[in-house]
Amino acid sequence: MTSWFFNTYRQEPVIMPADLSECQFQIRAATPADLYGVAQIITESFHSQQGIWGWAFPLLRLGIYEDLKHRLASPAPHHICLVAADTTKDTVNNLVGTVELGVRFSHSWAHTGRSFPYLSNLAVRPQYRRHGLASGLLKNCEKVSQEWGFQDLYLHVLENNHQARQLYCKLGYRVHKVESNWNLFWPKSVNQILLHKHLSNDVSA
Repeated sequence: MTSWFFNTYRQEPVIMPADLSECQFQIRAATPADLYGVAQIITESFHSQQGIWGWAFPLLRLGIYEDLKHRLASPAPHHICLVAADTTKDTVNNLVGTVELGVRFSHSWAHTGRSFPYLSNLAVRPQYRRHGLASGLLKNCEKVSQEWGFQDLYLHVLENNHQARQLYCKLGYRVHKVESNWNLFWPKSVNQILLHKHLSNDVSA
């Protein structure tokens, strides 16, 4: 069975199975040169380029780019953006997936209270999905979180995002709390679920 743990620091390539068997991938920390590619992946994963809101896509991408640029330049000791790159592509824009890991506080506005690691912006290009890249990104985050000295990890997922929920459940994430999330573009609320995973000592298995 293929192991989906990717070494974040030595950046060792991993052979993918099935129809992506000729590709090699590595997961590493993002650099400033990666920011546009990361912003593109996140924007196309969470916002449609079609329909009535298609005109806003470039503006949304720019906003995500600026937010990423600010976070990457910040001196926060506990923040990392990971990217998955297709090393068989002889192009600058070879990024196919990304995820962010940071630390939040129970009293977020005041930055006080209990601190905990929090996952966000997990995204994989459509043609590379369902081949273990998302699992690889998540497992790297679990390893980094433990290196920071934490044993618990949290993330949010929309209640109606069944595919993502299935992935998280498979990797051991469990419901911590169901929250109401009001969408600015729609009159009805969309519940989001705060998931939690207690990290064991064998996250690299």
